[in-house]
Amino acid sequence: MAKHDPALDRLFHALSDPTRRAMLHRLAQGPAAVSDLAALSGFRLPTVLRHLAVLEEAGLVATQKDGRVRSCAFRPEALRPMADWLEEQRRIWEARLDRLDDYVTRLMKERKT
Repeated sequence: MAKHDPALDRLFHALSDPTRRAMLHRLAQGPAAVSDLAALSGFRLPTVLRHLAVLEEAGLVATQKDGRVRSCAFRPEALRPMADWLEEQRRIWEARLDRLDDYVTRLMKERKT
């Protein structure tokens, strides 16, 4: 049975929404104010704040308040658990496909003899 990792679930959940992905795309260019992200998305501020809360919970975004301005910054290192999981899945499936290839090759040789 697969190991359940709540942090990985939060990452996949955060990235499952196109609006949040667009916010991360913008933040990958550099920090931005919440109001700038709201203008970019066309959503009202409360909606943007809910999306940012999901990104923060996943560790993908760090926010900082300076006076009345809340700034957000992308934390790309937070993607590491997801990248590790995907790499593990790739290795598992490549091994399975290699075994299938060996099996089919062996069957083909047996048919020829």
